[in-house]
Amino acid sequence: MMKRWLALTVSLVLMVGLLAACGGNGNNKTNTDSPNNAGEGASSEPVEINMFTASPEYTEAFNAYIEEYKKVKPNVTINLEIMQADYNTVLKSRIAAGSTPDVFQTTAGGDIDTFADYSADLTNEPLAAAMTDAVRKNMTSLDGKVLGFPIKGNLFTLIYNKTLLNDAGITEVPKTIAELEDAIIKLEAKGITPFANAYKEWWVWKHVFQHFVNAAAEDAGITSQELVNKFIAGETTFNEYPVLYDSFFKFVDLTVEHGTDKPLERDSNAQISDFATGEAAFLTGKGAWDEEAIKKISPDAEFGIMGYPVSEKAEQSLIITGSDQALRIYKDSEVADETIEFFNWLYTSDYGVSWFSEVAKVIPPIKDAPLPELDMPKQMDEILQTNKSGDLAINYSLDTFHQKFGELMQAYIGKSSTKDQTVDEIQKAWIQFGSAQ
Repeated sequence: MMKRWLALTVSLVLMVGLLAACGGNGNNKTNTDSPNNAGEGASSEPVEINMFTASPEYTEAFNAYIEEYKKVKPNVTINLEIMQADYNTVLKSRIAAGSTPDVFQTTAGGDIDTFADYSADLTNEPLAAAMTDAVRKNMTSLDGKVLGFPIKGNLFTLIYNKTLLNDAGITEVPKTIAELEDAIIKLEAKGITPFANAYKEWWVWKHVFQHFVNAAAEDAGITSQELVNKFIAGETTFNEYPVLYDSFFKFVDLTVEHGTDKPLERDSNAQISDFATGEAAFLTGKGAWDEEAIKKISPDAEFGIMGYPVSEKAEQSLIITGSDQALRIYKDSEVADETIEFFNWLYTSDYGVSWFSEVAKVIPPIKDAPLPELDMPKQMDEILQTNKSGDLAINYSLDTFHQKFGELMQAYIGKSSTKDQTVDEIQKAWIQFGSAQ
């Protein structure tokens, strides 16, 4: 384990912005208090829980449940610290110094195992039972232990402006590459820029790429996880999958050629502004978390969600759902039991069930919880009545890989690297950074 930690420390430059952290097994007691009566029979001794996250967009929502829990457990004080740009660097420094926060944030999926020795085992806790099956899978280690819990459910999709598509005479959203090219012609004939991109951000690339990974795996008759594992093991190449070698790069080229100017200078906020003000028809690399930001700029905006056109097979155009961000409880924390009790309350109490949709306004990661009163989750629910969700393929690689992948794609569209050079470097990066094992 220490050998893995040292290797990751050496690679720290590649991890800026990465949501990775430590996780592991603990012998914490299972909370048996009723979530709505969590204070009954419990100690009244003062307790302080230090919570360190990288999600500033949920500051108000986190503070809301902290304040509510104070009514349940007046003796518990939760100190919330939020950092974004240097979060992972600081987190790793604190872990190395022996001052691991009681609660910290990581990415889910593959990163659940990265530092498994540091996380409490939550497998038998009420909060684990409350998770949906898909989300619980995202929080489970290779040896079957639940070592994290989701901040929210998520939706990854291509977002489109309904008004602009209607103005261009596009009556059905494109589901194939050919249909996308036709839509581009119609949009530009009306003077409409097709794509708003945020290619300054490394993380948007993984959101786009996973759609193509799913299609490539389906074409090969294997699961997305199996395909990713083959790349990590160095057992396959892009050339064996036309969806990756041809379609993915063609899609990227189309978004750059027919997108907003200076894509490497457009960050997430600029991209949202471009889309919300009607300057572009499609929003790439994003998902449900952007709805409120769009509505703040343009309250009356009419937009829809769609799968990415990844090939000439319309059935491969799918939205993706799941959970890619996790909170972890430090297993050796002096207040581990009290911290577990707190999150059991959040995930099972009446307040907690409503918190996700009514306060945080996110897709709930737990069973039998209502959806928020937002357009994208409602559309997601309608789509999933008749269509399956794509696999959350980003969870099968670590963010060490995804960050390097984003940097390589930035070099590609900046024309400092050819397609073949980029492909070669991506394959090397998958082997070097793709897995915690």
